[in-house]
Amino acid sequence: MLGIINEHINFQVSPGQPSSISDDAEVFTLVGSDHDAANLVNQKEIHWGLFEDSLGERLETAGGRTMDSDKADGEVKDGELEENKKRSVDGGKGSSTQKKLKKDKVVAATGKASRSESSIATGAPRVKPELTLPIIPAEVEHSILEDLRNRVQLSSMTLPSISFYTFINTHNGLNCASISHGGSLVAGGFSDSSLKVWDTAKLGQQTGNSSLQGENELAPNDNILNANAKGRSYTLFRGHSGPVYSATFSPFGDFLLSSSSDSTIRLWSTKLNSNLVCYKGHNYPVWDVQFSPLGHYFASASHDRTARIWSMDRIQPLRIMAGHLSDVDCVQWHANCNYVATGSSDKTVRLWDIQSGECVRIFIGHRSMILSLAMSPDGRYMASGDEDGKIMMWDLASGRCVSPLVGHSSCVWSLSFSCEGSLLASGSADSTVKIWDVTRSSKVSKSEEHKNGNTNRLRSLKTLPTKSTPVYALQFSRRNLLFAAGALTKIA
Repeated sequence: MLGIINEHINFQVSPGQPSSISDDAEVFTLVGSDHDAANLVNQKEIHWGLFEDSLGERLETAGGRTMDSDKADGEVKDGELEENKKRSVDGGKGSSTQKKLKKDKVVAATGKASRSESSIATGAPRVKPELTLPIIPAEVEHSILEDLRNRVQLSSMTLPSISFYTFINTHNGLNCASISHGGSLVAGGFSDSSLKVWDTAKLGQQTGNSSLQGENELAPNDNILNANAKGRSYTLFRGHSGPVYSATFSPFGDFLLSSSSDSTIRLWSTKLNSNLVCYKGHNYPVWDVQFSPLGHYFASASHDRTARIWSMDRIQPLRIMAGHLSDVDCVQWHANCNYVATGSSDKTVRLWDIQSGECVRIFIGHRSMILSLAMSPDGRYMASGDEDGKIMMWDLASGRCVSPLVGHSSCVWSLSFSCEGSLLASGSADSTVKIWDVTRSSKVSKSEEHKNGNTNRLRSLKTLPTKSTPVYALQFSRRNLLFAAGALTKIA
């Protein structure tokens, strides 16, 4: 018997001719919807603050205790200083002690200033997590706290040190790159369905029992990743049946996720060097995958126009976010893990509530597909980069663009905020890394912009060109060292 299925398709017909798209820079169109609908969505309440009892807050509390003890020590030293002043009148040795005490006071004052700068991000409001968060092992927590204590404070006057890893001999086969949070591991996803991971501590060493690569062309300290070395200098992961388009390390570096055109996501162990799980759910290529800030959960973006939320212990997705009108090209977690942002070929960015799966913000303004996203450490701002090289800074609370950042001449493939949120780094296909002043960018009003003319040059603090290496990935470490990676292309 042949069964007949009745399907009802609803069409909405509007009279008249279709309206033309305006070329005015202030007018942007959202295909399939309108600004009224976007404004209605953007009126929903969101909580952009940070976790209660986070690691940063614990460090701040510990720092406060240290400051109190420093204050008490300073008061004691002030008494000693007065006594030494009296002794120095007689020309004794107290003068040298006096200099030392002054130096100690300067060091203490500097420490207090650095702690006050580190509290910029921790001044954000506190929220409760909507997800069941994983337990952080004690040794990992101690390691993170140690990194936070030794963090370098960055500003427009103090720019980061940058370590750039260059892939060579890729033969245009490198699709993506990822760097672990500590910079100890670098991964590359290739068109031949392979995933390769380098241990940066072993760069410049030959395999086997040979010594450092001193007599070869590359110096031992060169950050060169040879994708086709005869003596393998990397760990090879095989399992995908199509090109690998994205890779991401877990926050603690013990796991690695990869996504592929074979519509699957694979979880790898960097300690066992093996594949643990294959996640199936998307029906088309998966363009991006990202671990949550605390690990365990991850999000994926696909050609099937959806983003999905997963957990490491379940093979099926926990949430499916549907609403984009074209490919979802990139995905990024909010700092408090309660929201996920997605960038699409429909030229919009959306913010989704993890618990309900609803879209709570629609960001309209780009004129080309969105390729990269980054969240500020305090969770208040988001940066998005598109195919034309334009970067837009958004206020999550209002859903409005705070400031456009123009300077790149090609696709912006990667964005990363510094740990205190004062700087934004962008990596582009134009073979440059740019450092932007976020604090200035978020405070410039339109009147000041018209008065000063092109303020983008003022917001861009530094441009760092490579010889001929498009920048695939950027990552600020917990100590505020900036890592970057890209594939060397042929110089014309």
